Amino acid sequence: MKPAQQILFSTLFLFTTFSVAAQLQYLHCGRLIDCTGGQVREKVTVIVDGKTIKEVRDGYTRAESGATVIDLKDKTVLPGLMDLHVHIEGESNPRSYLDRFRLNDADVALRATAYARRTLMAGFTTVRDLGGSGVNVSLRNAINQSFVDGPRIFTAEKAIGTTGGHADPTNGVRRGLMEYAGPEVGVINGPDDAWQAVRQRYQNGADLIKITATGGVLSLAKDGSNPQFTLEEATAIVQAAKDYGMTTAAHAHGPEGMKRAVLAGITTIEHGTMMTEEVMDLMVEKGTYFVPTISAGKFVAEKAKEEGYFPAIIVPKALAIGPQIQDTFAKAYKKGVKIAFGTDTGVSPHGDNAKEFLYMTEAGMPPMEAIRSATVTTAEVLGLSDQLGTIEAGKLADIIAVKDNPLENIKTLLEVEFVMKEGKVYKE
Repeated sequence: MKPAQQILFSTLFLFTTFSVAAQLQYLHCGRLIDCTGGQVREKVTVIVDGKTIKEVRDGYTRAESGATVIDLKDKTVLPGLMDLHVHIEGESNPRSYLDRFRLNDADVALRATAYARRTLMAGFTTVRDLGGSGVNVSLRNAINQSFVDGPRIFTAEKAIGTTGGHADPTNGVRRGLMEYAGPEVGVINGPDDAWQAVRQRYQNGADLIKITATGGVLSLAKDGSNPQFTLEEATAIVQAAKDYGMTTAAHAHGPEGMKRAVLAGITTIEHGTMMTEEVMDLMVEKGTYFVPTISAGKFVAEKAKEEGYFPAIIVPKALAIGPQIQDTFAKAYKKGVKIAFGTDTGVSPHGDNAKEFLYMTEAGMPPMEAIRSATVTTAEVLGLSDQLGTIEAGKLADIIAVKDNPLENIKTLLEVEFVMKEGKVYKE
């Protein structure tokens, strides 16, 4: 080897060695809830190499030369949290129904970047976005490409409903102002339409499919609980989604719509307000997950008492349905229904996602199980248990830290002090 080549080789070797070492981060954790079991580990070192967890060791390991040390000795460290029901494009306010006609896509997108960052700073490193305008797909891509800070997003793009149903964008709009809604915008009538709507969501970039199996509280329609899909339509949705490698979620308040969705093979039931024991038993039998969204129920019930916050047609539904969700959750949990964490944030404010932990534990779920519902169980629903949900070697380095032990003080999850996603520190 010539001298010049030798110098170049040595320089490249040293640069490569330094770069590898510089990717190593040693997190010295005072307490660790790794979610692999039910215990809290004391004095643990988590070694992160690039985007992944390389090793988890007992004690405070001395870092290799050139590695970064992050001192979390006075903190409790957990896996990044996951929320399986958000609407990242917007946030409830008294102008929400006018905003549909006032805001351009660019306005929605720019606001959504702020909501995304707020969510990430709250310790939620992964979310499932269950319906928007399609801006949610672009936001997901921008986050994945590091143009915007935010959680990892799995999006349903635009939710699928039936004519006049909860996801029909023409509800409450005068004739002529908005064109007829069909499968291309997620409004179906019959199994053939269902296949077309799923295929359109796939083409538009959706990761999963959401249907509105019953009426909804916040839609401009009288009934918030009636079934709005036939069993044949729901079955067609699920089958089409499976063909395209997608899971499914069903917004549902009333029991008949829930029952049809579960029989069709839906992956998750969202809200589940009026869930009966029959539906609970069926969900246990089928292995269907329940995403309770207690936060949304409490928020709409509270805001419905403020004059002018919601249109008049929504107020009776919010007052009747909102307060029931927490009790339904308690019954479903005791019945053995699988619980996956979700809030319907966007109805309630972004960044307040962790309030759901308070409501879940108030209803009888132990803190550790509540935390696992937002880590281990959510990873199962997403089909990503090999990458997310626990702090273990080989998994993505999604890691957060809070001041206190949440098993003793669940409110500490409301104030996340450290956030790492895929090895990058966003909050320290």
